[in-house]
Amino acid sequence: MILPLYENYNNPRDRACIVEALEDGKLLVCPTDTTYVFCCHALKERAVERICRMKRIDPRRSRLSLVCPDLSVAAEYAKIDNASFRLLKRHLPGPFTFILPTGNRLPHIFRHRRQVGIRIPDHPIALELCRWVNAPLMVSSIPLADGEETEYLTHPELIEEKYSGDVSIVIDAGEGGTEPTTIVDCTTGEFEIVRQGKGRLE
Repeated sequence: MILPLYENYNNPRDRACIVEALEDGKLLVCPTDTTYVFCCHALKERAVERICRMKRIDPRRSRLSLVCPDLSVAAEYAKIDNASFRLLKRHLPGPFTFILPTGNRLPHIFRHRRQVGIRIPDHPIALELCRWVNAPLMVSSIPLADGEETEYLTHPELIEEKYSGDVSIVIDAGEGGTEPTTIVDCTTGEFEIVRQGKGRLE
């Protein structure tokens, strides 16, 4: 199912449908300030497991990432020291994933890893979804198969065509981007860029 959702368009029935899907542990595709991503309610462990299976991710070995609406919520699920807090405050909201030590409130599936990715995208819809369900979202990038056109990353209709059997709702917020986040490791005492993407670290 495709549901249009724009900053200036917010049909109450569509909103209720999205919230119900997230609360029921279903998978969605939502826009961010970089690309469209798979997402689910981060505190619904079975939904997180479904994304991991679909992406063939081993949560014991791979970093999982959360979208949070603000830094105060992020601090509930990750340990953020003073230096990291200043860095995050300068760059968020924005196209970054910051790798941080895991906090104590994460579901058990996250605790197999000592690190978690934190995102606060500069995109109103992604942040609104978090506020609607009063929880972070677990997000994962949409893969592009060899030889596949980039439109399968950027056009909601094509994303829905490909993943309709895996996700319940594709949120249509217009054409998406293709450049991923910049990943910054904040766990070693020094801030290391693991992947250079859209964000530019000051």
